[in-house]
Amino acid sequence: MTKTIRIIVLFFVLYVGVVAMFESMLGYFQPENQQSLVMTTYDIGSGEAHNRVLSRIEHDGQLFVAVNHWPRQWYYRLLENNQVQVRYEDISGAFTATKVDGADEAALRQARPLGLGFRILTGFPPRYFVELTPNAP
Repeated sequence: MTKTIRIIVLFFVLYVGVVAMFESMLGYFQPENQQSLVMTTYDIGSGEAHNRVLSRIEHDGQLFVAVNHWPRQWYYRLLENNQVQVRYEDISGAFTATKVDGADEAALRQARPLGLGFRILTGFPPRYFVELTPNAP
């Protein structure tokens, strides 16, 4: 292997390691701030509950979360069972989660762009949005 190829391979391996470490630390520590919400998703078969801290997006009077990271098991559970529990500020309750598509997704992407630094640290994962609608009491 030439020296240039070895340097490129080493850079790639180090980059993957940095992304894996950053994503793992976020998943493990799940830092919360004023824009956070806690979403509880449920396994279809067992009904087991799983909490995930996410950044809340409020746009045009509606509540959304973005899927911005590679670890996204919570998102796959949500696609299988869209009934979730949400807690933020003084709000807590049952919500229906719906994947956002089309023009609504484009509007959210434009309203909430991701910085290049964040995209580099997270390894350029595909980004999706989920709308959270409170269930009727």
